[in-house]
Amino acid sequence: MTNTELTQFSKRLHAIIADLESADAATSDNRAAVMLDQTSVGRLSRMDAMQQQAMANATSQRRKIEITQTKAALQRIKDDEFGYCVECGEDIAPKRLNHNPAIATCITCARG
Repeated sequence: MTNTELTQFSKRLHAIIADLESADAATSDNRAAVMLDQTSVGRLSRMDAMQQQAMANATSQRRKIEITQTKAALQRIKDDEFGYCVECGEDIAPKRLNHNPAIATCITCARG
């Protein structure tokens, strides 16, 4: 892989991290504790709010996992290991990397 390609992947990975962190910050209010105020919110409304809170927490957790995977891809670029499967060491298909530059395994190992 050329230095130009690595630079482009690095830029994309940094942009992915920025987008994920921004989205997580924008939805932080949705993850706040649901207050019990029977005078303004009925039981079903509170249950709905708790369900929305749980979904927001799950989404935040998925974003954190994506951020971790993306940072690991940036580290692989620094270590000259980017584009190689972390399982078998073979090249990861360029189409696969273009689709998701944070991917760490080739298609064979991902299936396996």
